[in-house]
Amino acid sequence: MEKLKLKLMRENAILPKLATEGSVGYDISASISEKIIINPGETKLIHSGFALELKRGYAAFIYARSGLGVKHGIVPANCVGVIDSDYRGEVMVGLQNHSEVAFTINPFDRIAQMVIVKCETPEIIICQELDETKRSDGGFGSTGRF
Repeated sequence: MEKLKLKLMRENAILPKLATEGSVGYDISASISEKIIINPGETKLIHSGFALELKRGYAAFIYARSGLGVKHGIVPANCVGVIDSDYRGEVMVGLQNHSEVAFTINPFDRIAQMVIVKCETPEIIICQELDETKRSDGGFGSTGRF
């Protein structure tokens, strides 16, 4: 995917941007006109101010910003948001407060990061056997404690 088409949906929208030369996640900023307070245990839907056009076979994934998640307990409500290639509406970020104190989102704060990934959707076929592996059906914790 060579170019990513974006449509600005709000006057105060900030284009997603890569923070460093090695970044793969585009920072998403809050496209809001006044602060939003997220109380402990509460979830709020935050506008990004943009929509995007992904080519078929690609998806955008919305992840937490590590500083917000680790330092403040502010993470996407659905853990990871998925934007399909046929969605054309405004990108919204549901943020949930897992901490014990209220947190304020200010206009233009960076609230999440978006990673664009090439995805396959193979045809599903039913079979009686699956190829064996060394792990096989070993489940959670089967490869060791950590």
